[in-house]
Amino acid sequence: MPLPDGTIYLDHAATTPTDPAVLERMLPYFSERFGNASSVYRLGRQSLDALDAAHEAVADALGCRPTEIIFTGGGSEADNLAIKGIASAQRRRGNHIITSAIEHHAVLHTCHQLEREGYRVTYLPVSADGLVDPAAVEAAITDETALVTLMYVNNEIGTIQPIAAIGAICHARRVPFHTDAVQAGGLLDLDVRTLHVDLLSLSSHKFYGPKGVGILYVRQGARIQPQMLGGSQERNRRAGTENVPGIVGAAEALTHARAERASESARLAALRDRLVAGILQLSGARLTGHPSQRLPNHASFVLPGVEGESLLLNLDLLGIAASSGSACSSGAVEPSHVLTAIGLSASEARGHLRLTLGHSTTEDDVTFVLEHLPPIVERLRALSTRPTSITSGA
Repeated sequence: MPLPDGTIYLDHAATTPTDPAVLERMLPYFSERFGNASSVYRLGRQSLDALDAAHEAVADALGCRPTEIIFTGGGSEADNLAIKGIASAQRRRGNHIITSAIEHHAVLHTCHQLEREGYRVTYLPVSADGLVDPAAVEAAITDETALVTLMYVNNEIGTIQPIAAIGAICHARRVPFHTDAVQAGGLLDLDVRTLHVDLLSLSSHKFYGPKGVGILYVRQGARIQPQMLGGSQERNRRAGTENVPGIVGAAEALTHARAERASESARLAALRDRLVAGILQLSGARLTGHPSQRLPNHASFVLPGVEGESLLLNLDLLGIAASSGSACSSGAVEPSHVLTAIGLSASEARGHLRLTLGHSTTEDDVTFVLEHLPPIVERLRALSTRPTSITSGA
């Protein structure tokens, strides 16, 4: 179903629209229930009650205690708090961090910063499908390893990592394990007990909640150093007046996503499979990421002879919103670090197309894309191979 302006939106990995029911739940906290949760009077207590209820709702979805939930200003902040916070608290144990070559920049740039501060970071390679080998994680752990941080799902290629197996290894070696689960929210199991994680990051706007709200689970007993100072909010772990409307919306969105996950994931997987089968009919088209161990709504391809930016512009002219790799690195001249890490050349990486489906996606949308994408690809390939004439002046 197109959006009100006619757009067929296929970039749900970048962001999702706020669910109307979520927005309705948020609205009172912008107006009549606007109190600061740190205030002792009735308006403040109303906000505090809402925050407590949000902690409980998120904890229920993650299978943990409400006291183990920290609300942040987004997924990137949650990643930063997890990595810097644990690394600082664990400094006496050691200064070694393990991550992978395909992490989101919120993780990679944080690790780069820690390297400049004297930490050692191991960047594990991945397979051509984008998978981290649990055995490689185990082999990389040393007595000085303070943290392992590996994403649950890759945002560019959709590959789902064997998080539970890696978590079990980390627990056996008594090493804290963090997963950036931003892309998994609403589509995959988030039970922190079965995943064997000590820390888990989420971002509300990836599962039909508001932007600017992140969630960090921190296992009780895990030592973490606050990174934002100046107040006692979030049990002294994240200073700053709470974004009560956003937090209420994030909790409501996660509750809805959990209730709808099984049925919606099955529906989206069927649409994704039809989309994948159709696009792979294009000459030279290749699927990126694992063929089956991937998000149910995620389809990503390499289309040789096509520049991703030109492809996106042509799709946009037809009212199709898509992406070429990570939204956070769009506009970058260099090829995606994820795509080169799975073995693609720079030219192949520039021909990447990502289509991510969501609540609004229908069979008709998939039909429309499969009808109109092939002519666009053919036209762009013809333009790229057309000889150009150079006229020299006298």
